[in-house]
Amino acid sequence: MVQEKPLVKTMKLKLKPTKWQVKELNRLSKEYIHQANLLVQQAVKEDSFPKVSSKDIDASLPSSIKNELIRYAKTKYKQYGNCIFKKRTASWNNQNFSVNEDSISFPVIVNKKTKKTAFQAIIPKETYETLSTNKLGSLKIKKKGFHWMAYISVTIEPKECLGTNTLGVDLGILCPAVGVVSEGGETKFFGNGRQNKFIRRKYKQLRRELGKKKKVNAIKRVNDKESRIMQDINHKISRNIVNFAMENNCGTIKLENLSGIRQTSKARGKNKANLHSWTFFELSSFIEYKAREVGILVEKINPEYTSQTCPSCGERNKTKTRNYSCDCGYRSHRDRVGALNIALTT
Repeated sequence: MVQEKPLVKTMKLKLKPTKWQVKELNRLSKEYIHQANLLVQQAVKEDSFPKVSSKDIDASLPSSIKNELIRYAKTKYKQYGNCIFKKRTASWNNQNFSVNEDSISFPVIVNKKTKKTAFQAIIPKETYETLSTNKLGSLKIKKKGFHWMAYISVTIEPKECLGTNTLGVDLGILCPAVGVVSEGGETKFFGNGRQNKFIRRKYKQLRRELGKKKKVNAIKRVNDKESRIMQDINHKISRNIVNFAMENNCGTIKLENLSGIRQTSKARGKNKANLHSWTFFELSSFIEYKAREVGILVEKINPEYTSQTCPSCGERNKTKTRNYSCDCGYRSHRDRVGALNIALTT
């Protein structure tokens, strides 16, 4: 069985520019947004986007950036009409940049001339393998907090899917993920929900203390650090889930479709706060692209009643504890019941 559609994902990398490179990135991104705003203003005035080329852009920018900012302004104008760009950015197409193991090279202005320049970057080995073995899209450079970040879109081509089993994955707060194989019921719990909640409480308290001292920049640094820690945790959980699927000959991973859960959930108080800080979408997306990289299909399943329905007799039973029991004699962990029902859903 072959996947029908390739997966397009965005790789986020931290740049480590030198002092003059920081100055140049600031200048490029500022001019990029300024010129894009001028084009939108002209389009609003003329009631249609102007027909321009890089030669019509009067700015000290590489022609590759000029072409991208024209495309950027045109796309945003079609989407939103009269709009103003505020966040600095700059972009290059896939023909104008290259990626090495520890750097990204793209054209900038050096001594009033366009020159392709290498910018040092932190590129994990797994990320570099993905970038070097798949089709690259555009490169965008943005400043996030105190750091310059590179965003590279990648098209991951479909691979042959050989597994015959299905892995159902139940996502939660106390237990981040539980996986159950459809054939044989092999089960594994992933992550530590209590540890995640401790991290959230720790940084929430730290932000509160810094807020009282009105240390805005320190709060931003704390937010960045917490985000990186949680992202790293989700990367590890998703990798372990995909490896577990491969070990058990699974050709499909079924996940809960949790879109809109924050709006539809009936959770209150502390549970509602935990739900809003739960990065389920990030974890789900990590599982999805890691699975597709190795040829495993990913399906989204309606999670309604999956943790209440008995896999043995089909009766629904509510439980306030983590232990699920049914009158038919079936007993199991509540999250495992949810994962097994997800795996068996057709």
